Amino acid sequence: MDEAARIAELRQSLGRFIQAYFVDDQPEVSDAVYDSLMRELTELESRHPELYDRDSPSQRVGGGARADFRAVQHEPPLLSLANAMDPDELLSFDRRVAQTAGAGLAGGVGPYVVEPKIDGLTVVLHYADGRLRLGATRGDGQTGEDVTPNLLAIEAVPKELAPGAPARLEVRGEVFLPVASFEALNRQREAEERPLFQNPRNAAAGSLRQQDPRVTASRGLSLFCYEIRGGATPGRQSEALELLAGWGLPVNPVRWLCAGIEDVVAVTEAFAPERERLAYAVDGLVVKLDDLVLSRQLGSTQKAPRAQIAFKFPADEAATTLLGIEVQVGRTGALTPTAVLTPVRLAGTTVQRASLHNEDLIRQKDIRIGDLVRVRKAGEIIPEVIGIVPADGHDARPPYAFPTVCPVCGAEAVREEGEAVRRCSNPSCPAKLREWLLHLGSRAALDIDGLGPRTVDLLLEAGLVHEPEDLFRLNASELENLPRLGMKSAAKLLAELAAARTRPLDRLLVALGIPHVGERSAQALAERFGDLDAVAAASTDQLAEVAGIGATTAQEIARFMSGPVGQRLLGSLQELGFQPEGPAREVTGPLAGEIVVFTGRLTRPRGEAQALARSCGAAVETDITRRTTLVVVGEEAGQKLDKALSLGIRTMTDEEFGALTNTGERKGLT
Repeated sequence: MDEAARIAELRQSLGRFIQAYFVDDQPEVSDAVYDSLMRELTELESRHPELYDRDSPSQRVGGGARADFRAVQHEPPLLSLANAMDPDELLSFDRRVAQTAGAGLAGGVGPYVVEPKIDGLTVVLHYADGRLRLGATRGDGQTGEDVTPNLLAIEAVPKELAPGAPARLEVRGEVFLPVASFEALNRQREAEERPLFQNPRNAAAGSLRQQDPRVTASRGLSLFCYEIRGGATPGRQSEALELLAGWGLPVNPVRWLCAGIEDVVAVTEAFAPERERLAYAVDGLVVKLDDLVLSRQLGSTQKAPRAQIAFKFPADEAATTLLGIEVQVGRTGALTPTAVLTPVRLAGTTVQRASLHNEDLIRQKDIRIGDLVRVRKAGEIIPEVIGIVPADGHDARPPYAFPTVCPVCGAEAVREEGEAVRRCSNPSCPAKLREWLLHLGSRAALDIDGLGPRTVDLLLEAGLVHEPEDLFRLNASELENLPRLGMKSAAKLLAELAAARTRPLDRLLVALGIPHVGERSAQALAERFGDLDAVAAASTDQLAEVAGIGATTAQEIARFMSGPVGQRLLGSLQELGFQPEGPAREVTGPLAGEIVVFTGRLTRPRGEAQALARSCGAAVETDITRRTTLVVVGEEAGQKLDKALSLGIRTMTDEEFGALTNTGERKGLT
């Protein structure tokens, strides 16, 4: 592969990894893998300036903001940090700073402030007259997500500043989940048979991006602030930290003021073995020029300030015994091996399972059950087996034979040419169906509350669901008879399934489970084609013309839409009354911009009232959330009305709604 093709391949892979890590909170690869690929891309791009692309992952900060939160524009943008992986790279950083500052190569330009690099989620807090008015995530550095209600629910976030604080103040900090809270949260989720969070950062991001602030409040999140972005202009970073603390903002007490870069290197060496004693996860140290005036003069690249750098610790590694290998079957039928290990302490947590990636790695590394294996947990992300520790007895153990049949249904497991994985060939494999159902109900897809692993397993064990669309044919009597479900949970699930029929088109496209179609590509398809039938009828060439949809993804979409599974599913969705909302358009009408929820007994059928609201410019939802702006109240309204009143949401009677919407052009709907 030539270098231009490799650059294109790296950009595509890293773009997917950035989306998974920063936006979806579901990292696909370890920090070590990500960092190595990013460094390779950066080096290749430096050799080929003619291939410069401002949208390359090497030029981007974080990921995009999620659509289910109000967007917040950051001015100036929030930058990321360049990385140093060893002392030599720290020395090179110091020389670059000295050269740019005109101070020559000798002696450097210190002092430097060194702070722990906490593995959390960057936020910006805006205070006015001493009170917190707005809080947002970093997002892509230019556009973040408004998470103010959730930040207000975190005990460690000051709602009011101490006397003497500036009238207007903008502060940057890191929301994180202490290790003890992280482990307690995963124990609770394990008891509830819910997916575990992969690491404290993933858990912190998922906890902060909740629609219900009460969930955020229950997670035990904390905060450290480290930068003043507006409202004061201290001359030194060390002074800025003292000011933040004096105004009542939490500041990490663990920090060093180093005279020069040699002292910084000494701190990295001394701190590395001590970091596990901290109450929070740390994946490195941040080195900042103390002189903020000079820092501002030095400026930044498109992605990172020139006067700061992150020193990343080497990936943590340990040795333990491989007790067994479990092969799991995913939604696409991929057979994925997982190592079952003798428990080992790694990066501050206990590890019992680790990724083995695929059969090639097992064969190439000659990994056998009973071996002492090397396990790495780079940056507190997914543990992975990276090889064996040579030891007596290895040759006496039989090589591992990767299964050639599905471990769940027994069908042949086929490995296509050029593929790294084997896949179950049975389109009706129960394991594939189970994973598809969980995917379909996930937040990124149809967001069906209550459709977790326990409920899916109950439905499958009872034989109520044989295809994904069977979910939407369930009735109350079937669900109420399921063990450990009950009438209340059954009614809630049916309501969620009914609401899922009108989810936005892009969410439905994600739910279909088409290979390579994620949130961004689904949004692009919805914007381009407007409805599901148009997507299904589009040719491969038409699909490939959509921004973000390459030739491979276009072929997968066309293959799915024209294949037997897709054809059956499309017909079933039409039969079941699915009416996905198209992409957001400019709307007008007496309810333009409103997000409406109906409650109680109305004077017209509920579906008709919802259609009328949409024709008047409103978006309609079934449950009250922090996004709800109006609740239309009919007779015998219950808990939804109580919730609306408690949250201060505006209400309107059914009669008032009828009077407002009964205009001449809408008489056909009334």
